[in-house]
Amino acid sequence: MTTDDARLVAALRTAMKENARLREELDRSTETDPVAIVGMGCRFPGGADSPEDLWRLVDEGRDAVRPFPTDRGWDLGDLLGDDGREPRSSTGQGGFLDRPAAFDAEFFGVSPREAVATDPQQRLLLETSWEAVERAGIDPHSLAGSETGVFVGTMPQEYGPRLVDASDDGFALTGTLPSVASGRVSYTLGLTGPGVTVDTACSSSLVAVHQAVQALRAGECSLALAGGSCVMAAPGVFTEFSRQGGLAPDGRCKAFSADADGTGWAEGTGMILLERLSDARRNGRTVLAVVRGSAVNQDGASNGIMAPNGPSQQRVISRALDDAGLGPGDVDLVEAHGTGTRLGDPIEAQALIAVYGRGRPQDRPLWLGSLKSNIGHAQTAAGIGGLIKAVMALRHGVLPRTLHADEPTPLVDWSEGGVRLLAEPRPWPETGRPRRAGVSSFGMSGTNSHVIVEQAPEPSPAEERESRVTGSVPWVLSARTEAALREQASRLAEWLRNSPGAAPEDVGWSLATARSRFPQRAVLLTDDREGALAALDAFAAQRSAPGVLRGQSVAEPRTAFVFPGQGALGEHLDLGALLDAHPGFAESVHECEKALAPYLDWSVTAALRGQADAADLARPDVAQPLLFTVMVSLARLWRSHGVEPSAVVGHSQGEIAAAYVAGILSLEDAAAVVALRSRLVLPLVGGGGMLALQLRPGQEPPSLVDWKGRLDVAAHNGPSTVVVAGENDALGELAERCADEGVFAFPVAADFAAHSPQVDVLRDELLTALDGVRPGPGRIPLYSTVDGARIDGAAMDAEYWYRNIRRTVRFETAVRAMADDDVTTFVEMGPRPVLTVGIQQTVESARGSAGTAVLGSLHGEGGGPREFLTALGEAWVCGTEPDWASVFGSHAPRTVDLPTYPFQRQVYWLDPVAGTGGTTVAAAPGAGDEPAVAEPGRLAVLAGMPPRRREEAVLDLVREQVAAVLGHPSAGQVDAERGFVDAGGTSLGAVRLRNGLNAATGLDLPVTVAFDHPTPLALARHLLSLLDAPDGDVPADPVAALDRLRSAVAYGALDASQRASVAEGLRELLDALGERAARDAGTSTEAEELEGAKDDDLIALIGKEFGIS
Repeated sequence: MTTDDARLVAALRTAMKENARLREELDRSTETDPVAIVGMGCRFPGGADSPEDLWRLVDEGRDAVRPFPTDRGWDLGDLLGDDGREPRSSTGQGGFLDRPAAFDAEFFGVSPREAVATDPQQRLLLETSWEAVERAGIDPHSLAGSETGVFVGTMPQEYGPRLVDASDDGFALTGTLPSVASGRVSYTLGLTGPGVTVDTACSSSLVAVHQAVQALRAGECSLALAGGSCVMAAPGVFTEFSRQGGLAPDGRCKAFSADADGTGWAEGTGMILLERLSDARRNGRTVLAVVRGSAVNQDGASNGIMAPNGPSQQRVISRALDDAGLGPGDVDLVEAHGTGTRLGDPIEAQALIAVYGRGRPQDRPLWLGSLKSNIGHAQTAAGIGGLIKAVMALRHGVLPRTLHADEPTPLVDWSEGGVRLLAEPRPWPETGRPRRAGVSSFGMSGTNSHVIVEQAPEPSPAEERESRVTGSVPWVLSARTEAALREQASRLAEWLRNSPGAAPEDVGWSLATARSRFPQRAVLLTDDREGALAALDAFAAQRSAPGVLRGQSVAEPRTAFVFPGQGALGEHLDLGALLDAHPGFAESVHECEKALAPYLDWSVTAALRGQADAADLARPDVAQPLLFTVMVSLARLWRSHGVEPSAVVGHSQGEIAAAYVAGILSLEDAAAVVALRSRLVLPLVGGGGMLALQLRPGQEPPSLVDWKGRLDVAAHNGPSTVVVAGENDALGELAERCADEGVFAFPVAADFAAHSPQVDVLRDELLTALDGVRPGPGRIPLYSTVDGARIDGAAMDAEYWYRNIRRTVRFETAVRAMADDDVTTFVEMGPRPVLTVGIQQTVESARGSAGTAVLGSLHGEGGGPREFLTALGEAWVCGTEPDWASVFGSHAPRTVDLPTYPFQRQVYWLDPVAGTGGTTVAAAPGAGDEPAVAEPGRLAVLAGMPPRRREEAVLDLVREQVAAVLGHPSAGQVDAERGFVDAGGTSLGAVRLRNGLNAATGLDLPVTVAFDHPTPLALARHLLSLLDAPDGDVPADPVAALDRLRSAVAYGALDASQRASVAEGLRELLDALGERAARDAGTSTEAEELEGAKDDDLIALIGKEFGIS
């Protein structure tokens, strides 16, 4: 080994040792790192549907106990002895949730059939987990695949029938097993950290919090959801504890009171989101409180399995203090277990006095309270309820009073220790250190838990904002349903009214980065608070309002960038505001100007800013390079905001920009093509022009026969948009003819006749000038408007660019090909939109209007940031996914706590029927329903329908079958573009769906058909393809198929819509035949002459040719 080698080995050993040391240090810091509470969600009695609601209930001293519910199928007469028999329950009151059976099954992708079989405890865990994540400023969907743990405390509550009596859909087991509760949250949110369900009875949820804290410290997960749920589906806990004499007659917990006479049962759900404090700070979370320490232990062999054990309680509290590194005097408040029993309360109070009370200053006692005095004993959710209350008390600096405790229990010697009962509310004492509270939860299983929480540390000094956002700010809203979207707007408006200091950019940032995306969408462009309120109120009330964009996203959006021709430029241009507002746009302009510099003697930037001394836009050698720069830079702007094209298309000169954006041409080659092309056409200026004809439905353009050799069709922009090029006087005559015939015609901003024989003289010179252009295959598909189809980029050589300026622009055909390839969104990259109508009409004629968006980037000569922001919003509401965070740039917005998702709930509840084990089901069909079989002859009529109606008919059938399998009352509730599994489908359901479809169609479908074609729309199209061509995709005898069509025409078997569909198909067929013949003969096609023919004329023509007229 050489000296150099030895030195290298020594250095490597030193580095490895240092790496090991740092790893050990990191592990130690993780083990001792405090754990932050960054989000909370809850449901408790008294309408406490959020931590703020719970705090208001406690702070106002309200009592949430009420009579037994009447909507759960309980036999109240039997329970309360109303019929003269001995009552089975010693109380008729408790702490009940308002609507525990209500659940938004569609939101969570749970079918109605599964929802009704699922214990409400699991459903509430889903809702409160979602809310806890949202309130932490995290998009819940972003956690999919993350090592987030779920720790849940719950126990069986007798929901539904016995398993042996359950329906055969297989949902009862997973729906009622407590062990599945944590797994359901993990499954629904896609979380891969530990998933643990805890059942230690009353201490379950606090034990779950302790386990979550330990898992975070051990590095088993990066985030952790923890809490618990309890819903009393049956009255068993009341009847059982009545036998033991443990219930208060009035159903109220009088914790530590002289009037204590038993516990009172309640229910509820609470979940918190935990994160290591160092991670929370690094991720910019709002820290609500910090878990300083926690502990769990067991009573072991004591004086009874259900009896409280004072020494065990002392030990668990002491251990939690040790874990926190604190002394007894460092804690100000204990949120006690405090069940209100004569036995348990004194034992707990003595344990607290023994640990916390000794040696405390007289003016700093430990204050004692219990949430159970307000709502009752929420069993497995009691601990998390107390913890949420304690966190809110820390944040508000108030020690809330405990109800029913005017006189403390005489069974405790309150004088021997520094512990005092909170009979009245009081300000949190000033101690010069962070506020701290302990929370206790003791299970009748003998398992005890104590958690110590601390006031959140002061946030790091916020960096100064570079500047507040000026101009419009986007507020993006989305929901599963239209009703939820409007409710979200209403709730946001209410929040805004109650938050006078909220900055629009903070709200916009939070909506954009901390909320999941759903199909129903809206964007509000707001400049100030008042404008935002007006827009929100209007949208919530279903009124139109300026600056509000609304749409529905498609399942798999594909976006195309469309680059227009010279007509998009207009007479004036001023994009100075866009240049100043968007550095990416300005940078692209600079790059283009540099690439064009060898060919230009004028300033691109000056022209873009509309300066008085700028070059004349009427000159082709100015207009075309300038438009190229605008289009390329707009594409850069869209891409800088996260919108990447799936395809590109260019109209005439727009193909040059499209080829550059697609990666086919380098910027230098693209600049050369556009500059040299525009320079070479200068001799043609003044010798011709172009006229656009916009036709109404059913209207035909004037024939060009009278101007043969003088006028030619320059472009087909859509089914009703034709551009004609040629001599100026001939164009004037055509314009007069159009006016006489009621055809709308207008001149195109071009002073020469592109795409006409006038261009022939340029061929040799253009081929020579562009001989050095070296195209490549490209990275993005480009659809050629020369060929009308997707093209290999390597073919876009000098010869191609000559054909680009000479041949008819087949824009309609290219767009139709893109629609056939499932492009859903077309975004025009020009200073003003000129192709949107043609695109919209073309796509609608190809596949209907549903699921298509056609947008412009800017809308005028002085397009600015708001216009582009509007376009970005229009794209988003249709399904394109911009990077909204990039819109806010470097303005350093802050995440604010906004209203959570507005769940749209329906009631799902199973009642055990005494003595039968049967069930009654609300809001769902019978559990054993099979998919309905289509009535005879239903599909036989497909043959006589036009293609679009055929698809609709098969889709209706599929939606009906899916509705029956999932348990929806009607097919109208089945989203045609939502996946079967995402909507709650299972493997068993997929088999049932296949069976129903086989019976309805006579097909032999595989059992995987619902997974192979996951949405109803995809499945319908697959079925239609099989029904249309059961022996193959192409008819064995195409001529025979044509004969059948001839017979249908001859005998008048086609109605008006069918005739239109046939005519449309004939146009395409003739177009294809003409193209092939032209390629074979080397001539132009005649399909263009047939493009304007009336449907009836085409039918008559075919009839005549076949000899049937």
